[in-house]
Amino acid sequence: MWRKFISLTILTLFICSNMGLVFAKSVSEMTVLDKVAAVEKFFYGAEMTGALVERMSKLEKDVMGKESKDALLNRADTLYSYCHDNFVDAPSFFIKLNAVEWSLTHTVTAGPAKARIENLEHVLTGVPSTGSYDERLNKLLKLAYANGKISITNAAVSKDSLLKIKLVTPLNTRTSRPGDVVTYQTADDIYVDGNLVIPKGSQGQGVVTKVEGARNFGRNAQLQVTFDTVEAIDGTMINTILGEKAKEENKSLATAAGASIAGMAILGPIGIVGGAFVHGKEVEIPVGTEMYIQTKVETSAYGIQGK
Repeated sequence: MWRKFISLTILTLFICSNMGLVFAKSVSEMTVLDKVAAVEKFFYGAEMTGALVERMSKLEKDVMGKESKDALLNRADTLYSYCHDNFVDAPSFFIKLNAVEWSLTHTVTAGPAKARIENLEHVLTGVPSTGSYDERLNKLLKLAYANGKISITNAAVSKDSLLKIKLVTPLNTRTSRPGDVVTYQTADDIYVDGNLVIPKGSQGQGVVTKVEGARNFGRNAQLQVTFDTVEAIDGTMINTILGEKAKEENKSLATAAGASIAGMAILGPIGIVGGAFVHGKEVEIPVGTEMYIQTKVETSAYGIQGK
């Protein structure tokens, strides 16, 4: 709740927005090993060890139910594309899993696909199912959607679209360090033309860039954090910032909460937010704190059409 934010003994919180500091390789730059590791992390949560051929065989059996006899390069391309590439008539495993989880629980989570599927099966039937992950996901699709299929369409998320987020990583000038990854998640569903593009629970990431503890003579503690990306339902990374529009919305939240906004004025250039001016105190922002950020540029992503 916003009152968690405004009730904190925060000095001055500086939140700077820019592009993400860590950039993943483009698909065209990925090697066979990169693609196998990416699929392993997606399903199991970690990269496996052992001979590459054996790892590929295990993935194919677990995911598709059978091992391919094709060349290793083609096998890696096929499996990676099956998991992540979207087409209007062929949604990826990734977007189908998100759609099922959102339909059944009205939120999405960020765990490994294996654990997410098992959790959904446990909720629905009490026990995990058997078979390949492809078969198990299709069973869940039939429970979540009338015809067992989802319809996706391309949508454009406009620049400066507001996103309400909730912190997953606590921030504290006593314990946070520059370089720490900051995780947050969307607090509401975001639709574009009636299509679900960013579901509640979608993960976002930023980075702590500067920490200064409280000092003598009433000098305020400071904490700099970037809010860089939010993941759309199809896996598209949407660049985000804390811009003027988001700051105004945050100010409105504070007003709506009935709290005095004395000392809570939005200050300075984009990315700077005034906290409650309690001199000599540390900045402490707990898990669950809510605020707004906004999209940095217009971004194209696939969305889920209505059931």
